[in-house]
Amino acid sequence: MVRPPPFSQHPGTGTVLAIIAASAGRAILDVYARVLQVDYKDDRSPVTEADRLAEAIIIEQLAQRFTFPTVPVVAEEAVSAGAIPAHEGLLFLVDPLDGTSEFIARRGEFTVNIALVEDHRPVAGVVYAPAFPGNEGWMFFADDNGSAFETNIVDPAGRAILPPRDQWTRIGVRKPPLGGLTAVASRSHLSHETEQYLERLNVGECTNIGSSLKFCLLARGDADVYPRLSPTMEWDTAAGDAVLRAAGGCVVDLDGNPLRYGAAPGEYTNPSFVAWGRANPPRKSSMN
Repeated sequence: MVRPPPFSQHPGTGTVLAIIAASAGRAILDVYARVLQVDYKDDRSPVTEADRLAEAIIIEQLAQRFTFPTVPVVAEEAVSAGAIPAHEGLLFLVDPLDGTSEFIARRGEFTVNIALVEDHRPVAGVVYAPAFPGNEGWMFFADDNGSAFETNIVDPAGRAILPPRDQWTRIGVRKPPLGGLTAVASRSHLSHETEQYLERLNVGECTNIGSSLKFCLLARGDADVYPRLSPTMEWDTAAGDAVLRAAGGCVVDLDGNPLRYGAAPGEYTNPSFVAWGRANPPRKSSMN
């Protein structure tokens, strides 16, 4: 019996994930245009109608598009409610609204994250920022063919028109500049440990921005390093990790090992990590 190719290599996988993310983005922008009702989960993190609505759309559409075999979907709000599907090395990781704090503050720096994980590795992913920059949604996609792309979504709050795949722009990491690295760091969750780590690097400039957009700035060659020495979850990082890896970068823990996903069902906390706009991290001694 001939085994089907991995989902990451199916023709059209990228377009399907992009369409699903665009659908979720439309729903998010509909809520964004209204007066927001903010609730808080048990861990005191904020959640809105947009988080729940976008997640329901993504889960429903993934089930319709990927049905043989059924790929388990691990999604942030479902996990918070105790709904954790059985899975091994094949799963989707979904953060329907990454950067809820930025969403509430109406800064536009929030994203829809959908990642396909195979053998605990993020092999395809979509990061979609429906309200950033300006009135055009910004979408990034990566697949297992080793390519990362970006495009703008026309009319994101309306029809959310996705350009044909051949009109997407391929992106890639840059060679680190001699005058000092450009770092990106969290806007709302910048820890003292992360600040200390940045002080040890040859950083000439640091930009604070919300959500998984930080991975995308590295992937398109706008920045060189993104350290995160405070808690994150696998659904926060998997899609951006996929984009950065496909663009020629890497995301590693403080021992220099690539992040793994879905390895411990029910436990999805990431270790501290550093994302680099290069294929391999610097020597381990320079990361501690």
